[in-house]
Amino acid sequence: MENYCWHPESIRLISNHYQTNEKLPKSIIQSLLKIRSNQSSLFILRQLEFSLFDLNIHLLSSFKNNDQNIAIKILKKVQKKISVFPKADWERFPNTFSHIFSGGYAAGYYSYLWANTLALDIWSTFEKHGILNPQIGKRFLEEFLSKGGSEDPLVLFFKFKKRNPKINLRICDIL
Repeated sequence: MENYCWHPESIRLISNHYQTNEKLPKSIIQSLLKIRSNQSSLFILRQLEFSLFDLNIHLLSSFKNNDQNIAIKILKKVQKKISVFPKADWERFPNTFSHIFSGGYAAGYYSYLWANTLALDIWSTFEKHGILNPQIGKRFLEEFLSKGGSEDPLVLFFKFKKRNPKINLRICDIL
């Protein structure tokens, strides 16, 4: 739903000046849209680092040895492959990565990226038919939102889109 807030049509609807009622100038809207995806690739790269670290921690049999520094070694190996910026030797990221060690997220944390992909694919319907199209909005409400967790999201997605998800979307549009 945050895509509405980033669409020029929506921005113009919700951005009147509180005193003059003047609309936000198009030049400012365009500037906002240009910076929206700034450094989005670094966000995805960091998510990949989290994912690869998590998978390696849980899959590598070497983790079962008695090396007290194995988590740091695994992290450094992952970072060496994909990190853009050097990390400090004293960094202890595994000690604070509570998403995989507590809090109940486990691998579910990475489903956010998949959910964003599905959301972007659904959003493309609104962009194609008009973001404020009442028929599309009603159909989305009835076929997807109102179902909540009562059905598998992929089944709901298919009912709404009449096809399987597309995964070849621009990653900067997901954010």
